Amino acid sequence: MLNINAIFSNILKIDPIQRQSIISLFWQVSFTAIGFLSTMYFARAVGASILGSYFLFLAYYSIFGMFTDGGFGGAAVKRISEGEEPDAYFSAYFILRLVFTITGVLVLILFKDYFVDLINSGIFVWLLMLLLVTAIAGPISSGIAGTGKMGVRNTCEGINNISRVIIQIPAIYLGYETAGLAGGMLAGVIIAAIIEFRFFDLHLVSFKWEHIKSLSVFSFWLFLTSSGVLVFSQADTVLIGYFMDIENVGIYRVVLQFTGVATFSSSAIRMTLWPRVSQWSKTNEIPLIEESLSRAISYSLILAVPVLVGGILLGDRLLYSFYGEDFAQGYQALIILLGVQVINVFQYFFTMYLDALDHPQESFKVTAVGVGANIALNIILIPLMGINGAAIATLATMSLNALLAWSALSRHMTVRLERQSLSNIMISSAIMGVIVGGYRLFVPLSNVWVTILVVAIGGVVYGFLILKSDKKVYTEMKDIVEKVGIGFVWPGWL
Repeated sequence: MLNINAIFSNILKIDPIQRQSIISLFWQVSFTAIGFLSTMYFARAVGASILGSYFLFLAYYSIFGMFTDGGFGGAAVKRISEGEEPDAYFSAYFILRLVFTITGVLVLILFKDYFVDLINSGIFVWLLMLLLVTAIAGPISSGIAGTGKMGVRNTCEGINNISRVIIQIPAIYLGYETAGLAGGMLAGVIIAAIIEFRFFDLHLVSFKWEHIKSLSVFSFWLFLTSSGVLVFSQADTVLIGYFMDIENVGIYRVVLQFTGVATFSSSAIRMTLWPRVSQWSKTNEIPLIEESLSRAISYSLILAVPVLVGGILLGDRLLYSFYGEDFAQGYQALIILLGVQVINVFQYFFTMYLDALDHPQESFKVTAVGVGANIALNIILIPLMGINGAAIATLATMSLNALLAWSALSRHMTVRLERQSLSNIMISSAIMGVIVGGYRLFVPLSNVWVTILVVAIGGVVYGFLILKSDKKVYTEMKDIVEKVGIGFVWPGWL
C-alpha cells in the first residue's frame, strides 16, 4: 500500500539533479498530455485559422518579451547562482526589467497602428497586459531559478501551463476565440507567479552601478544569443504568416507542438542543469560538467530518437485522428520537425553549457551564423515549398548551429558522447520500428483507439529493450524507484 508521506520524504533524499529533473519531467508529461487534449479540442472547435491567430500572438509576445527582458533574466540567474550578493543582483534586474517593460509598452501604444491584425482580433490589449504582468513574474521566476529551487520553478511552470489550459477551454466554449486563448495565458502567468512568490526569499535592496555593469556584460551576449534562439522558434511562424494564409500558421504550429513529446526529457534536464553547471564552473569542477553533459545528451535522446521513428511510421494517422483532416497535411513537416528535435538536443545543450561556463559571446557567434542562414532559407523555401520549406530551413540551420556550438565548446572542455548508450538507443528504436511497422502493415489503423494501441505497444517494447540493453539506465532508474519507496512497482523480470 502506498505511503504518500514516506514517498515525499524519500523523494527529498534523492540527488538534487535527479530529484529536480523528475519533478520537471512530471510537469512536462502532465502539461503535454493536457496540452495535446486541449489543442485537439481547439483544432476541432475553432479550426486552424483561429489557432493561427493565437500562435501569431505568441510569436509577437516572444519577440517583445525578449526586448523587455533584454537578456538580463539569464544574466540574473547566472549571477544569483554564484552566491555573491544575490539580493543586489536581483534588485538591479528587477528595476531594469521594469524600466524596459514600461518603455516597450509605451512604444507599442505609440505605434499601435502598425499592428492591425492584433487590434482587429482584440488581443492587442492582452499583449500589453501580459508584458506588464511578466515584468513582475519574470524576476520572481529568475530569482527562484538562481537560488537553485528548480523543483519549485518547474512545478510553478507546470501550474502556469495547466491553469492556462483550464481557463482557455471554457473561454473557447463560450465563444471568445483568440481573446479567450490570450486571456487564459495571462491568467496562468499570474497564478504561477503568486505561488512562486511564497517560496521566494530574495529581497529588494540597494545596489550599485557595478551590479548593473556585471549584469550588462553577461546579458549583452545572452540577449544577442536569445535573439538568435527566437529566430529559430518564431521566424518561421511570422514568415509563414507573411507568405501564406493564417490557416497554414495554425497547421504548422500544431505540428510543431506535436513534436514536443520528443523534448520531455531534454526540457526537464536542461532546466535543472543550468544553475548547477554555473556553480561547477565557478568552482572549476570541469569533470562534473563533462560528465553531466554526456549523461544529459544520452537521457534526452532516449526519448527523442524513438519518437522520431514512431512519428515516421504513425504520424499521418495520429494527426488525422487527433486534430482532423486539415492538419493531416502537415505529416511531411512533422517528420522533418521530429528530426529537428533530435538535433536540438545537441544544439541546446552545447550553447547552454557555453553560457553557463561564462562564454556567452561564443554562444552568440555560433547562433548569429545560424540566424542569417535561417532567415535566408525561410524566405527562399517557404514560397517554394510552404510549411515543409520552413521545416527544412529549421533543420538545416539547427544542424549548422549544433556543429558550430560543438566546435566552440570543445575549446573549453572535453565533449564526450556515451557511445554504448547511443548505440543501445538506436538498436532499440530500430527493433521497435520493425514491430510497429509490421503491426501497421497487417492491422488497418481504422480509428483512434487502434492507433493509440500500437503507440502503447511500441512504447512498451522500446522501454523493455532499453532497460535490458543499457545497464546504466537500468541501474539509475531502479535506484530512483527504490529511493522513492515504490520499489514494488519495478518488475522483477527486468
